Amino acid sequence: MTASAERPGPVRVGVDENGLGPRLGPLVVTAVAARTTETGGATLTSTPRGALAGRIGDSKKLVSFGDSALGEAWARAIGITAGPGSGTPVDSPDAVIHALSIDPRATLERPCPPGHGAQCWGADGEAFEAEPELVDTLVRDIERLEQRGVRLLGAHVAIICTERLNEAAARGVSRFQADLFAMERLILHARHRYDTELDVTCGKVGGYATYPPAFGPLAGRLFTTVEEGRARSEYRVADVGRIAFVRDADGSHLLVALASLVGKWVRDRLTRRVTRYHRAYDPSLPEASGYHDPVTKRFVDASALSRQNRGFSDACFERGARAARRGG
Repeated sequence: MTASAERPGPVRVGVDENGLGPRLGPLVVTAVAARTTETGGATLTSTPRGALAGRIGDSKKLVSFGDSALGEAWARAIGITAGPGSGTPVDSPDAVIHALSIDPRATLERPCPPGHGAQCWGADGEAFEAEPELVDTLVRDIERLEQRGVRLLGAHVAIICTERLNEAAARGVSRFQADLFAMERLILHARHRYDTELDVTCGKVGGYATYPPAFGPLAGRLFTTVEEGRARSEYRVADVGRIAFVRDADGSHLLVALASLVGKWVRDRLTRRVTRYHRAYDPSLPEASGYHDPVTKRFVDASALSRQNRGFSDACFERGARAARRGG
């Protein structure tokens, strides 16, 4: 019996983060869900071969800041193939991002300082970067995956902006906790959306070996510990399913790799909005990645006077700004 003819099995979900440690831009946590057969379960943990190996894998090896078209193409291809109700239109980058988001536009924009919402949400002039031929290739890849027992259902993102990260830090919530809480929200979103218990694989969060005491949205639910360790921690959570946190999961689990690629594109797109917004006031500012590098440092330092003159909130711009101001 071929994989496509096998009885449908569980809904599996891969979850990963992008942007845990930068100075600028949001933390983006992404989930990709698939219905799998028994054969498909093995496909998810098999190393991609041939040309597919260059299109699915660790996002740190396949894409970079300013060159995340592959992640964009995956987001678009998943939206095309997931069918009606997948919620992912393909008419503009902004439409894709907001369709992927588990939070509505109004919720995402609520923390924005008056008059400055365009820093994160201004989409004027944006266009797709991935060539249509690449999207078509990925659509065919998705069709081949379904023949191997993996039917992609959709991709979903949780976006935590700089203001929200700073606000959480002021309440004693670390970025690792913010990452974990976003993963939990995505898991619960998938549990509701697909109306079935899940088999979830997440990238490891920080140095945690034991997760339940750190849970936020999942706190209070009955659970059973399957195993705990530095490389893997796995639990069965009542009415949710199996949740495993796995070290380097983006290199060993296809859905986590796809989540990392899609999330990398979303984060890069949103971070480039930040730099574009401030470069509109000072064109001499460099195009910065937002990470801890010399170009980002120059961007932060050189934009300080312009931001001050415009009354722009430091806490909305740079991570740790509010904590630093309060401690001074």
